[in-house]
Amino acid sequence: MDNNIIIPKHIGIIMDGNGRWAKKRMLPRNMGHKKGAEVFQDITRYCNELGLESVTFYAFSTENWKRPVEEVNGIMSLLKEYLIKAFDYEKENNRVVFLGDKSAFSGELLELMLDIEEKTKDRKGMTLNIALNYGARNEIVHATKAIAQMVKNGEIAVEDINEELISNNLYTKGQPDPDFILRPSGEKRISNFLLWQIAYSEFVYMDVLWPDFTRKDLDAAIIEFNKRNRRFGGV
Repeated sequence: MDNNIIIPKHIGIIMDGNGRWAKKRMLPRNMGHKKGAEVFQDITRYCNELGLESVTFYAFSTENWKRPVEEVNGIMSLLKEYLIKAFDYEKENNRVVFLGDKSAFSGELLELMLDIEEKTKDRKGMTLNIALNYGARNEIVHATKAIAQMVKNGEIAVEDINEELISNNLYTKGQPDPDFILRPSGEKRISNFLLWQIAYSEFVYMDVLWPDFTRKDLDAAIIEFNKRNRRFGGV
């Protein structure tokens, strides 16, 4: 990466195209998810090497439960395997945060996620956000309920509600908003991802399926981001 390139603080990545990757190769869809998980691990390490403050991976949405049971079960099995084996806690200095409604997961998966969050909470390196059973509308509803409860309890007045308060009740509390959202696979939609946080994010779309995504592709996305003129509503 060129020294003149500005490294973003936070990138949001929609990992898309696993199923199509497998279909092109006449493989079961879960083979695409397995390959995608391997790419996720490598890109996570590369984001850390580049010096990002945060990276958020959209791994499993609230809508993904509608997929065939066999595929969902395969994803859950892969997630369990990953949580047990793939995190190298000793070498990586990442703080890991799981964004989303964890209550939908099995007790075993929930315990694994909470254990990882607890063990990494004081890490000073990159924050690795993994969005699981995540939907931005649900996140905003969750934040709204929390704020309404504060008003009901007399902790704050309605007049105290502002953008900062809402941001501080989202799953990404304390983190910078994404500088850009990256979506591979050729699709050009946001799919209920970080709707509040991306108010001024740039969007980078790439015609590469996630299991084929490489570090060079991320370099290309960051270079494209550097070409953008971010005015944040100004001139």
